[in-house]
Amino acid sequence: MTEQHVEWSEPDAVAAPANAPVTPADAADAARLVAFGLQPKLQPARDQEYAELLRRYREDPAFARLADAVAAGLGLVVLEVSPRAGMAVTAAEDSVFAVRMGDYARRTSADSADRFLHGLAHLAVAAMAFPRPEDLADDGYIGRVSVNGVDAFVRQACRRLEERAEEQGENTDPATGAPSLEAAWRIWARRSSTGATKDARRLSGSTTGIIGKAVAFLTDSGFLQRTGDDSGGTYRTTARYQLQVRDMAGSAAMAELLELGVVPVTDGTPTLLPAEHTDDLELVADAGLPFHS
Repeated sequence: MTEQHVEWSEPDAVAAPANAPVTPADAADAARLVAFGLQPKLQPARDQEYAELLRRYREDPAFARLADAVAAGLGLVVLEVSPRAGMAVTAAEDSVFAVRMGDYARRTSADSADRFLHGLAHLAVAAMAFPRPEDLADDGYIGRVSVNGVDAFVRQACRRLEERAEEQGENTDPATGAPSLEAAWRIWARRSSTGATKDARRLSGSTTGIIGKAVAFLTDSGFLQRTGDDSGGTYRTTARYQLQVRDMAGSAAMAELLELGVVPVTDGTPTLLPAEHTDDLELVADAGLPFHS
């Protein structure tokens, strides 16, 4: 399909009659709109058919209900339908489109312990991208992250949590061969940041390699856009990622990670500074965005 820019305007106050029968063509159009929503990199402003279907969704309540029903039947949750995000959907836990943390981790490594690390990487990217509640609430906010910055963030959180464990006299050396008994932060702290290769490439099993996999997945999914190569790779958030993180913001793991105070924000740019004293917190293992456990 030839791409063309589409100018957006407010919808006309004209809707189809409430009792108009649903036709096969209507059902096909609704399914087509959901199909567009499953192409996260597609921009409505650059596709005439997508733009027209979105406009119809906004103008015609009956068509909107039909499209919502198609999405629900596929196990999808509609997060928002708008010019900025298109038809933004996320997969429910029982959806065929759901991506599970275990499957994702198995595609990236044979080491079962890495499941913790991949989950923590996604959690940390979300926390660094939107460090304040008002950032998630502001439709115009754009978060920015880097691979090395996310690794530094997690390692600083690890140090804070280790200090608290030592203060409380907790066992910081769990039984060998029982990785499920280890907290995710302990596994991360023991893993090399980059590994070592003769040509200085980062190893896929290193923490920056794991973060690199996470941001590549998020980029392919239309949640992040790559902006440069500095600091291991720099990225900016999209409207779809903001909606995804909003949907998952109730996660205890994300809240606790932010409440550690490792990422003070003053001007909208997250930075790493020594954290102030806060109540004891513990990271919840195996909590990765945007996955189902």
